[in-house]
Amino acid sequence: MGYFLQQLINGATLGMIYGLIAIGYTMVYGIIGMINFAHGEIFMIGAFISIITFLTLGLVGMGWVPLALLVMLLTTMLLTSVYGWALERLAYRPLRHSPRLAALITAIGMSIFLQNYVQLVQGARVKPMQPLISGGFRLLKGGDFVVNLSYLQILIILLTVVLMIVFTLMINRTAFGRAQRACQQDLGMAALIGVDVDRTISLTFVTGATLASVAGLMFLLNYGVIDFYIGFLAGIKAFTAAVLGGIGSLPGAMLGGLLIGLIESFWSAYFTVEYKDVAAYTILVLVLIFRPTGLLGKPDIEKV
Repeated sequence: MGYFLQQLINGATLGMIYGLIAIGYTMVYGIIGMINFAHGEIFMIGAFISIITFLTLGLVGMGWVPLALLVMLLTTMLLTSVYGWALERLAYRPLRHSPRLAALITAIGMSIFLQNYVQLVQGARVKPMQPLISGGFRLLKGGDFVVNLSYLQILIILLTVVLMIVFTLMINRTAFGRAQRACQQDLGMAALIGVDVDRTISLTFVTGATLASVAGLMFLLNYGVIDFYIGFLAGIKAFTAAVLGGIGSLPGAMLGGLLIGLIESFWSAYFTVEYKDVAAYTILVLVLIFRPTGLLGKPDIEKV
């Protein structure tokens, strides 16, 4: 029981990270019907901005961990959102009325470009970082096994919950949220009633990049090492999570992220770690066979 509980905690923590990235995929798809395959690299850039900020704070002598984490979080969110805005403005907006295949190829090309850009600027070697948050609570002890809930895991879970509450309120209670929902239903009609479609889509990319940047910071704190390739792997997992939960559904994206994290954690614990990815994709295939729209997705009804 203790071992199961520990894997449940580990899987939920990992799933929170996947869920935050998956929201970016599902928001962009919900509005313009395009899969932003460069979104994983935005997550990776957020992780690199976090470690660069940490090293800069060390040079100026800022040693108080809570303040350093706050500065890292705000800096990462700000600078990564700029990358998200630039990605939409330079790469995707000129192709908005082009065939979807052109936008898809552009998204893959931007993913490769950002990978190589970071590799050239930061180098191909992994970037380690010393643990900033240590310690935790002992929840249960059974025999020789102890169930621990670390302070870092608590921080990741609480921060994700707070972000989801703020994000939900923004979508449901603000003018931007109403404009986003209007664009999701019909871009042409939204433009006719006065919605600034270009601005709404740009802010959607910015919002998705901001959430991905937080996931990048969480990843860095949790694993303590990053490289230029983490965006591809995490992006594929997050995209899988978005499809599993129902592409276009924000609660589905978070649910899918949690499920992918739990599947990976339990499979690695009880079977073999080499096939954890196979297990996650197998579950995805089974879900899509019996529920093609995903767990919380809705059928796409074409308007005529």
